[in-house]
Amino acid sequence: MTLNDIPALNAALNALATLLIATGYVFIRTGNKTAHRAAMFSAGVVSAVFLVGYLTHKVLKGMAAGAGEAVHTQFGGEGPIRVVYYVMLITHVLLAMAIAYLVPRTFALAFSGQFERHKKWARVVFPIWLYVSVTGVLVYFFLYQWWPAAS
Repeated sequence: MTLNDIPALNAALNALATLLIATGYVFIRTGNKTAHRAAMFSAGVVSAVFLVGYLTHKVLKGMAAGAGEAVHTQFGGEGPIRVVYYVMLITHVLLAMAIAYLVPRTFALAFSGQFERHKKWARVVFPIWLYVSVTGVLVYFFLYQWWPAAS
């Protein structure tokens, strides 16, 4: 595995988290609390592994670039798609920062047996977490597959 393989792995982890989050939602809507708990816990673990991979990629990319060089990936799209990408990216980043607190807090409420509070939090956190997971995959495709910057 090379440094260039990490973004695809991270996108796959985000896609898996998306599936687990959606599956967990279906389970709770159908009353299957045990399967809901397993799916959401798995989504949390997958998201945590993603975060480690994402941060590792940023650190290693920064080390490879050297002092004073940019470590972000350039977007190669032009015109209206550039606006679409940056609006998506900005909302993704801001909400991802919120999710870093919101998801563990929502989990803590469930783990401590505060199910009514957990339910109230989850109604807000679920769509945000789902959005962050989906847009994480889209950011990968926008940057690395559909509109990569010219080398």
